[in-house]
Amino acid sequence: MKFDNKTVLITGANRGIGKALVEEALKKNIKKIYACSRKLENLPNFKDSRVVPIQLDISDLAQIQAVATKTQDVQILINNAGVVSPGGLFDCDLKRDMDINYFSTIDMMREFVPFLEKNSDPRIVNIVSIAAYVNFPFIAGYSASKAALYSATQAARIELSTKGIPVHAVNPGAIDTDMNKGSTMDMTSPEDVAASILNEIEKEVEDIIPDKIGRGMYEIWERSAKELEAMSKKMYLG
Repeated sequence: MKFDNKTVLITGANRGIGKALVEEALKKNIKKIYACSRKLENLPNFKDSRVVPIQLDISDLAQIQAVATKTQDVQILINNAGVVSPGGLFDCDLKRDMDINYFSTIDMMREFVPFLEKNSDPRIVNIVSIAAYVNFPFIAGYSASKAALYSATQAARIELSTKGIPVHAVNPGAIDTDMNKGSTMDMTSPEDVAASILNEIEKEVEDIIPDKIGRGMYEIWERSAKELEAMSKKMYLG
């Protein structure tokens, strides 16, 4: 698969990985990018006529339906928008995390699939998290929502294989974005992460881990899920 001459829609395109994905996609001879944000004024000026700004709050089903109807030429749907609520399982805003990261992302897939299957070389890319493999109790709700999203992504991958729509899961670790501001970890930049994601999609990799921290955690998980859980516990207890 190549991004040449493709039409892409990216949610949460105003900052972080979403913004970097727009910028990297523009380097790949892309035809059009629908860059979505809850507020249009938050979108940067990408200075490229191929970028079409779209106002979209994915927690609003009516907005999703309206945008899907207006962007029926989309071939690649990248579900990047999400939230993180700090706190443990017993004090975080679990409902908010689940509503946006899980239910709203499923709504996006459900509303766009009827249009995607009519277009050439369609696919879905869900930005999930390495937290799909282990819960980090300081962001317990976020971790739970991403584990649920990874499961839903697997379901979509199996179901949509009959329609010829590949579904990719991207499971990054800690990335140098606003979400991790102040961290002392040696994190990968969103620009490098975005480049890795797009390159891996072109190689048809289904499960993408685009950064060094994520890959390190995944290797631990491959050896032993309990070992990764123990690492999470050590991080939580300081």
